[in-house]
This record gives sequence, structure tokens and C-alpha cells, in this order.
Amino acid sequence: MPKRVLVVDDEKLIVKGIRFSLEQEGMEVACAYDGEEALEMAKQTEYDIILLDLMLPKLSGLEVCQQIRGFSNVPIVMLTAKGEDMDKILGLEYGADDYITKPFNILEVKARIKAILRRASRSVPEKEQPKSVEIAGLRMDCESRRVFVGEKEINLTAKEFDVLELLIFNPNKVYSRENLLNIVWGYEYPGDVRTVDVHIRRLREKIEENPSDPKYVHTKWGVGYYFQG
Repeated sequence: MPKRVLVVDDEKLIVKGIRFSLEQEGMEVACAYDGEEALEMAKQTEYDIILLDLMLPKLSGLEVCQQIRGFSNVPIVMLTAKGEDMDKILGLEYGADDYITKPFNILEVKARIKAILRRASRSVPEKEQPKSVEIAGLRMDCESRRVFVGEKEINLTAKEFDVLELLIFNPNKVYSRENLLNIVWGYEYPGDVRTVDVHIRRLREKIEENPSDPKYVHTKWGVGYYFQG
């Protein structure tokens, strides 16, 4: 099955270039040119990944990203013409998995998409890892990629799930921010370790009763993060 990609940008030349390049890789590419159209398409079709421009007519990319997160964990990559770190971090705060700053090289875009799709579709042999785990009231089902705290289901993004999955299956093992970045995002990922900090903070806000005094995801000061139930 070819991978389905939704490209959202109001600059039609950019959309045309990305579409042509991804179709050359055998992907199915759908296009939207404003936020409302993108949201509607995301509701109607299951995509493998969404490329979403930050500045869009009708609804901004951040608004679209936030609303999509209400019903889907599809990987979302923000495209932004702004270079400020806050814009990049804000994109992640709203549930994006990654960001690419314009102007970008189309080869970089393709490499980033392939890396994210590889992570999203990776399969772990049954004998290596159980399908689900429950520790201290937190339950993770790896097949359906669902997480529960008590009876409440927690809606995690793809990257948040990947981080928690790595930590929960390796309890008490401390991972540095660099290790987490390389394992979860991949060695080719050009971002920095603040991406990890943002995801850990969001994860704690979702699964911890008191994020500032965590029960599950702990900080080893000066070293990194680890899971302890």
C-alpha cells in the first residue's frame, strides 16, 4: 500500500514541488490550501503523515494541528517560514511531531518523511516485547498504541507514545536527552535536545497527576530521564 501524505500550504508552487517529489517516491499525495480544507480532509481520510504550513488562511496551522490531535495521532510535520525557536517549540506544543523551516531542500523533506514513516510503521517481534504492559495504574497497549491511566484513556501523539514506550519497557534505565533524540527521532534528525524536553513535559502533563512531582517519568538531574512506576 502506498503511503498517503496530505500537504497543506497556501503557496501553490511549494505544494506542487513537494507533491511531484513525493509522487516520484511512490506516495499518494493529497493537497489543501487553507486550514479549514485541511481539517475537513483529515477528518474524511486516514493519512500516514501530514505536512502542515504554520501560516494558513481561515485556520492557522497550529489550530489545525490542535484540532486534528482531538481525533487522530497521525504524524504531523509543521512547515514554517519563521526561524524563531519559539515558533518551532510552539509547533511541538500543539502536538506536532516535527518541524521544517523554510526555505527547505526537498531532499531534506523526503528524508524527514521517510524517517518518520519508518518509526511509525516499525514492528517489534512478539518474543522481544510484550504487546501490553501495566505498571502502577498506567497501562500501555502497543498493538493499538493506546495508553490508559486508571480507566481514563490518554491521547498521546506518535512521538509521545514512542518516548513513553521506550522508557516503560526499560524501567529505571536513564536515557540522556541525546540518546532519546537519536533513538526516537533518528540519527538523521537535525533538531536539538529541547525537542525531547518539550515532549517529556507534554507527556507528564498528560499522564501525571502532578507533573511537577512525577510518579512515572522522572528526571535524573544532569543525566536524563527514566521511568519508575
